[in-house]
Amino acid sequence: MVSKIAEAKPDMAQVTPYKPAGQPSAAVKKAREIASRVLPPVLGLAVLLGIWQLACSGPNALLPGPIKVVQSTWPLIADPFFDHGGVDKGLFWHLFASLKRVAMGFALSSVAGILLGVLVGQSTLAFRALDPIFQVLRTVPPLAWLPISLAAFRQADPSAIFVIFITSIWPIILNTAVGVRNIPQDYRNVALVLRLSPIEFFFKIVIPATVPYIFTGLKIGIGLSWLAIIAAEMLIGGVGIGFFIWDAWNSSLMSEIILALVYVGLVGFMLDRVITVIGKMLSN
Repeated sequence: MVSKIAEAKPDMAQVTPYKPAGQPSAAVKKAREIASRVLPPVLGLAVLLGIWQLACSGPNALLPGPIKVVQSTWPLIADPFFDHGGVDKGLFWHLFASLKRVAMGFALSSVAGILLGVLVGQSTLAFRALDPIFQVLRTVPPLAWLPISLAAFRQADPSAIFVIFITSIWPIILNTAVGVRNIPQDYRNVALVLRLSPIEFFFKIVIPATVPYIFTGLKIGIGLSWLAIIAAEMLIGGVGIGFFIWDAWNSSLMSEIILALVYVGLVGFMLDRVITVIGKMLSN
């Protein structure tokens, strides 16, 4: 009898695990998660384009609709890399020229801003001496610096880089200073016990403890840099997306202006995402 029961007992290796009816598989769950992330922005964009097309479809419309923009600017969209000499270049080269200026100005402001922020945050005397000056200068509009930079440098590129530098440095300084002042006292006590040198304290205590604050300032700074270069290039001329927009305005090419604005927004978004990703990597 025992042997018959043993023979009738099913093999556990062949038994299918119990799965509640109606429970979606892992692939279905993943597909739903992707759809929940992708569909809302796609639907939002579709609604926006639809409203824009309807608003600009009348005979007295002042602005072109999205369909007309694509039709009018298709050569620029299809070939962004052409170069016919001078300022007659594709959008890629205009964006590349603007990004080079932003990279130089923002790199300078990042280094100077972090160092000054550490100084202001670490030294009470430096804070009292410099913070009022920073608070006044940071309220000056970016383009107000352009005449001074042109008078000082006499060239378009250095002037634009200086405008980017002076525009983006303030949030970096202020956020870094806040981060340094918020370093826990326990960290400072450990540095004293270990007798860390100022350089060791900077790299082993200050930087790791203030990374979130520093990158908050860097995110604000990169956004201000991108805004400043567009406005500055409208005035200094030369190759750059700001000059492209101003030149299109002078030629009454509204579709090209709208296309350039789309590219400006996409590049600005990517710059923000890059700073965010780097900040998360360094925070972990």
